[in-house]
Amino acid sequence: MDKNISDCALCSFNINDRLCRNEEGKFPPQCPTANKKKLMTKILDEHAKPEIYNFAREASIQEGEGYGDKELGYAHLKPIKPRILEIMEFAQKMGYHRLGLAFCMGLRKEAKVVEKLFLSKGFQMASVICKVGRISKETLGISDNQKVDIGSNETMCNPIMQAFVLNDEKTEFNVLLGLCVGHDSLFFKYAEAPCTVLAVKDRLLGHNPLAAIYNIDSYYRALK
Repeated sequence: MDKNISDCALCSFNINDRLCRNEEGKFPPQCPTANKKKLMTKILDEHAKPEIYNFAREASIQEGEGYGDKELGYAHLKPIKPRILEIMEFAQKMGYHRLGLAFCMGLRKEAKVVEKLFLSKGFQMASVICKVGRISKETLGISDNQKVDIGSNETMCNPIMQAFVLNDEKTEFNVLLGLCVGHDSLFFKYAEAPCTVLAVKDRLLGHNPLAAIYNIDSYYRALK
């Protein structure tokens, strides 16, 4: 492994003793807080931009409001809000009125519930399903045995079209619900409005991919 590459995930120091949390903290050789100081000037310049300052500030406020019992001290913190509520609250803080929902066909029932929730809070909604446009997978050179429904003229997932539709609808904030790996990446690449994720696709684990991580030493040890 390249010793010069930032590698916070493998930092061995206690979280409260790390340089990123404590000015006198400890750090490994590859610590970006210690090694990437020149980037801090660029970061501060970006945060000085009014639109970025406001977005980052409201996001930080939303983070703080996600915990209860703060007055009792850090050890007594408890989470008090689900992500769907935080997304709605953040959008309200930012003054967004027109939201976009890009969702997977496999989560169409969930998408209906989500859209109704947003509508009940007074948001305007534009939603678009992954199969929008009805373009055949064969356009991508997909062979029959690579399709989900072998023998059919299968429609491909179309995240670029999803992004273009929401761009055309002039959404101010986009919410992703269950897009596939890679398809979500293309949506992020082409979407013009800021984006957040309500849930990611995990067909096996009921869209809870961390279940495999939580069980990495037992049921999912084969992944190692």
